[in-house]
Amino acid sequence: MMLFKLITLGLLLALFIQPAWTFIDGLYCGMNNCYDVLGVTRDTPKREIASKYRQLARKTHPDLFKTDEEKEKAAEKFREIATAYEILKDDESRTDYDYMLDNPDEFYSHYYRYYRRRMAPRVDIRIVLAVTISIISGIQYFTSWTRYDSAIRYLVTVPKYRLRAQQIAKEEKLLDHLKRNKKMSKDDARQEEEKILREIVRDRMDIRGGYAKPEWTDVLWVQLVLLPYTLATWVYWYGRWFWKFTLLGHEYGTEEKLYLIRRNMGISRTQFDAMEEHTKEDYLEMELWKKDEFAEWKRQQEEELKLKLANSAQHKQYRRYMKNHGPGRMYFDDS
Repeated sequence: MMLFKLITLGLLLALFIQPAWTFIDGLYCGMNNCYDVLGVTRDTPKREIASKYRQLARKTHPDLFKTDEEKEKAAEKFREIATAYEILKDDESRTDYDYMLDNPDEFYSHYYRYYRRRMAPRVDIRIVLAVTISIISGIQYFTSWTRYDSAIRYLVTVPKYRLRAQQIAKEEKLLDHLKRNKKMSKDDARQEEEKILREIVRDRMDIRGGYAKPEWTDVLWVQLVLLPYTLATWVYWYGRWFWKFTLLGHEYGTEEKLYLIRRNMGISRTQFDAMEEHTKEDYLEMELWKKDEFAEWKRQQEEELKLKLANSAQHKQYRRYMKNHGPGRMYFDDS
């Protein structure tokens, strides 16, 4: 009978008395109830909580007190009020706090919820991603045009492009004014001529491959926007290839043959596009899209390269050195 009374008393205490470990020191308002600190209830709307906080903040601000002891007590109370308001003004933080009040036994879960929110970045992750992508796109755009400008300056020095540019300038009389201008120094005339030749190479010649003009579609932002279209195009292209050539067994067209040649060579589209048209035509005539033909062609290329190296005086000298001295070694002297 005595045991039954004790059990009943324990159940009543559990129902009507809030356990002390409902509050966790170091989390939220510590051992205080955030609602009690502000003098509000769980049903109080945010507007009234903000109003109550301003009232209490005006009364407890440390600057209102004169002595150091009063200022210290006021500062402590002011911090409690400010902490309670920070917890209750945010809907998500308030929800987590109410969850702790309703589920005091989930000790570790409360720590996780509290510190997850405190450690989470304050800035919207979407803004961070947008700024990061914009910076990358800007750097990409700037470096692409800088690299392109450097490539144009180099191509003007290549005889093939320089002679063609000089021919165009002569036919269109773009350099005649430099000869007529007697006041211009030789250095200025030379710089102006180089500028005109660069403009001709840039604007009038078909430059492909690594020296091609940067396209706006290469920028990261544009690529992300066009990603659905790119994926759809890729799926359509490979689906068409599988249906037309794998299942139905149709003959390859010129575009498909060139694609297979590029894939057999293991080079990128940019590298392949930089090749001369007559070189591509030679590859088509040799039927290099066929694996057997490509393997034979590659074997011949390797043999020609070996023969060329064998007849090279520099390569012979290198082989004699390797035979007599072996590969170089690095020594570390601890002394």
